[in-house]
Amino acid sequence: MLELTNSAWQLGLVGALQALPILLFSIFAGVLADRWPKRGVLFVMQMAAMIQAAVLWALVATGAIQVWEIYVLALLLGLTNSLSRPVSRAYLVELVGREHLPNASALNSAVSSLARIVGPGVGGVIIAASGVSALFLLNALSFLPLLAAIALIDTRELHGQVALGPNVDGRRDATTWQSLREGLAYVWRSPAVLLLLLVAGLVLLFGSNFNVVLPLFATDVLHVGATGFGLLSAATGVGALLAAFWLAWGNRQPTIRGVLSIMLAFGVLEAAFAVSGLFAVSLALITAVGFTEEAFAVQAMTTLQAIAPDRLRGRVMSVQALFFDGSLPLGYVLMGWLAGLYGAPAAVLIGALLSLLVVGAGWLWRHPAEKDMAASAG
Repeated sequence: MLELTNSAWQLGLVGALQALPILLFSIFAGVLADRWPKRGVLFVMQMAAMIQAAVLWALVATGAIQVWEIYVLALLLGLTNSLSRPVSRAYLVELVGREHLPNASALNSAVSSLARIVGPGVGGVIIAASGVSALFLLNALSFLPLLAAIALIDTRELHGQVALGPNVDGRRDATTWQSLREGLAYVWRSPAVLLLLLVAGLVLLFGSNFNVVLPLFATDVLHVGATGFGLLSAATGVGALLAAFWLAWGNRQPTIRGVLSIMLAFGVLEAAFAVSGLFAVSLALITAVGFTEEAFAVQAMTTLQAIAPDRLRGRVMSVQALFFDGSLPLGYVLMGWLAGLYGAPAAVLIGALLSLLVVGAGWLWRHPAEKDMAASAG
């Protein structure tokens, strides 16, 4: 898009189009996950993503790519992601069981964090050596081992399998809307699920979009230029990776109190970063912010996966995707608006303070959630 239009606004529009389906369709993916075999759904979704990547490569390689085609492909990829993410998260419990869920969630997060650190650098090397077309071809081919891995899963070894198909309160003729309402009713009636969704979702909305203003910190606040911006960006990824390895090493069963405590630390550290004017201190603080952000997000997601009943887990994780993933594009807009009004440090500080207020409310509300979680574990 940058080569075709040389427009930053067009880049932002493509990102928005890719994120929009998560807000509109992710909640329906849970019904799909609870009605159909998750392995089959994941295979179809990843096959669709591979086809989209191959089409993008073909259009770029032939020089036929146009702006409207990028719009369509961005929407299709967003739709694929909005359907596959809740299904894959619900499938994780079936793959490893509840006992090993914290370890598996952390390892999954570690792989994603490592990819975010290494991927852009590898992509830049490939573009410099062979051009954008070769990069898109490799991206399409990279889906083949993933598809093979999904196909090789032995479904007889899965944990916690339940009867699939339309089923609401024992009825086998439930419609999609009835199944969706059943899932939403469970979320509303479960204090633990509702607390984690609201508190973690709002903290992600207010506090986890600092990266959109990191270039302003690097240039206008810390005066370290592009090199400093690169170090700040890498530091958040390193912090997230360290958190994932820490969680995987301990295989800790998360608690409501523990998740809220990490969120509290996240808000305090982010507020400190906002007012720090020294690059070395800011680098250490942003690493700690990345660590705590990853830690509370992974533990909140793990807790939701463990609490949800087997037959409703797909729908619970679809609501989780809506609250967690859907908050990011809204947060980018909020942080950009605040930075435009008051400057980058004030914007991040406001986001951190709002996060701390949300965590404080969650702390006051934690007792019913803790009782609900204990009852679910029992």
